[in-house]
Amino acid sequence: APWAAEPDLYRDTWVRYLGYANEVGESFRPLVPVAAVWASYGVATAYVTADAIDKGRKAAASLASVAIPGFTINRLCAASLALLGSFTRWPLPVRKWATTALGLAAIPVIITPIDRTVDFLMDSSLRKLYGTEGEPPS
Repeated sequence: APWAAEPDLYRDTWVRYLGYANEVGESFRPLVPVAAVWASYGVATAYVTADAIDKGRKAAASLASVAIPGFTINRLCAASLALLGSFTRWPLPVRKWATTALGLAAIPVIITPIDRTVDFLMDSSLRKLYGTEGEPPS
């Protein structure tokens, strides 16, 4: 169906069972050389590493839309509250409302610069590594 998400190679296919290779190795420990058990840990570790890289690559695409803007607004509000406390005699509730208004007003202003900066950083690093330069990861 067109609304169905693309299957996750590491969670929705037979590849998922590679993550349990070490358990299989441990089950066979009494019957196989210890090197075979250690090899099973190698397979499971390779699976976990590949899955983590895949999820990290996909998560990096949401960096611009979640972490960086939230951090930017947080720091802007913290700085404005501190500066209003130092340079005005406004009561605390007024300073808090002014800080909130400034944070809300800043949201549309920060979007484009943050998106462009993150695209540049991603194009200069992960997208080069994965060969997807110039296009956001899917």
